[in-house]
Amino acid sequence: MYALADCNNFYASCERVFDPSLEGRPVLVLSNNDGCVVARSNEAKALGIGMGQPVFEIRDIIREHAVAVLSSNYTLYDDMSRRVFTTLQRFSPELESYSIDEAFLDMDGFGGRDLVAHCRVARATVQQWTGIPISIGLGSTKTLAKLANHLAKRSAKSGGVVMMPRGIEGDAACGKIDVGDVWGIGRRWARTLRAHGIRTALQFRNADERWIQRRLNVVGLRTMLELRGIPCLHLERQPPPKQSIVRSRSFARPVETWNAMDEAIAAYATRAGEKLRMQGSVAGVLTVYMTTNWFSRTDARYANHATIEFPVATDDTITLIRHARSAAKRIWKQGFRYKKAGIRLSGIHPRHHAQLHLFNDTTPATARAMQVLDAINRSMGAGTLHPASLGIDRQWLTRRNHRSPRYTTRWDELPPAWITPDRCRKHRHSPGD
Repeated sequence: MYALADCNNFYASCERVFDPSLEGRPVLVLSNNDGCVVARSNEAKALGIGMGQPVFEIRDIIREHAVAVLSSNYTLYDDMSRRVFTTLQRFSPELESYSIDEAFLDMDGFGGRDLVAHCRVARATVQQWTGIPISIGLGSTKTLAKLANHLAKRSAKSGGVVMMPRGIEGDAACGKIDVGDVWGIGRRWARTLRAHGIRTALQFRNADERWIQRRLNVVGLRTMLELRGIPCLHLERQPPPKQSIVRSRSFARPVETWNAMDEAIAAYATRAGEKLRMQGSVAGVLTVYMTTNWFSRTDARYANHATIEFPVATDDTITLIRHARSAAKRIWKQGFRYKKAGIRLSGIHPRHHAQLHLFNDTTPATARAMQVLDAINRSMGAGTLHPASLGIDRQWLTRRNHRSPRYTTRWDELPPAWITPDRCRKHRHSPGD
């Protein structure tokens, strides 16, 4: 038996934890550079605001309905996610972090315990300890747990927890779920299935296996079998290392000078190096790319990329910056207004599998320096210590004009708590206490 715990409107819920004035108001969280909607509260959804909708299209709705608009605060969301998952592990230590706001839990080994009641206690504890509301779906496979979670979010009577029913009730539930809402069925597959008369999860579950494998390959077949209660996807207790790492952002304003581009590329290389070391990997190939705004009617268009293959795979930030700047210099052209740039690391494999080179310039001292760099930034906050090549002014940084404080990870952004003198007198203890 699996459980899927999914945080409700996660980004908006994180903001509400520290700003109670947002309760009951429509809340929007925006993408990088405050361009599009990436998260909505239920109140904002009720206004017809769509996911990914550009902000300029809904300015009248924002003004008319006093919609709270916030920039994305990923530092806060990451830490709140960690707190939610740590709390959930008290109710099932076997947990797979599927995304920033979703986690699968292995519910086997609980004997005759009422799993729905157990999950309701877990849900209430997460709400009390973190302030984040969650929904939990239970099923004999991960796909069925996903469907049960889908039902939990839409049923006011469920109390936020649903176990996927079986038999006639299960058929009725699957018959009400659109095939496009089945986990693993993307838009293209959903169009194919609807074109052949398969519109619900029940119809998909009961379709011919050979036809599904022919049309949707073995991945689609596994999804079908999971809907039938046959486990094909098991809990990934340790997520597999990433085979490529991409760091890229749109600039707050167009970059027109090499110095600004140089700083941005160095920043992306620094972050990519941190990601490599976090998963214990090294990279053998680095690609740098940059592009202008292809939707501009006035700016000239240009896009290019350059790739460098390292003689020795590395996770050293200084080495990554040096090669990234060299590659960027090869494709840089003055006179363009660049909208976006980034780097991609590939050829990734575990650090202890790296093939050394006779003239390897990475020393134990270099590796130790990276360990110290990461340790300081973990304890004091990201970016506390960084290479000087990242610059100081950094006007190219992503625009976040409405970002809330990073309440849980920055000392200088902790929320203040005010205690009045009257309250102090009310709770004053006697000398014997």
